[in-house]
Amino acid sequence: MSEPDDSERLRQLEARIAKLRDSKAKRPHQEEHYSQAQHAWRMVIELVAGLLIGFGMGYGLDSLFGTMPVFLVVFTLLGLAAGIKTMMRSAADLAKDMNAPGRGGDEGTKDGD
Repeated sequence: MSEPDDSERLRQLEARIAKLRDSKAKRPHQEEHYSQAQHAWRMVIELVAGLLIGFGMGYGLDSLFGTMPVFLVVFTLLGLAAGIKTMMRSAADLAKDMNAPGRGGDEGTKDGD
């Protein structure tokens, strides 16, 4: 008489597994694509903003002191460096978020799936 108990337990287990799989269903690929595009645009804007701020500061100082190309070149390069540093920080934050438990990554491969 233990067989009916086993089949009932098996049925309950299958129902629980199905419920968990439904709750962990992936988002549509389209939403993830737009999310990645937003992060990419954010990084591009950070880079360009650093360049433009450096260019503006250099041009302003050159106009103020009358030394046209010196500060323009120096501050444009500093703006580029600042933009790249900010962009790399954003990329590191994004990578940290993607590798966080329960978000992205390769969780499915741990169980042999």
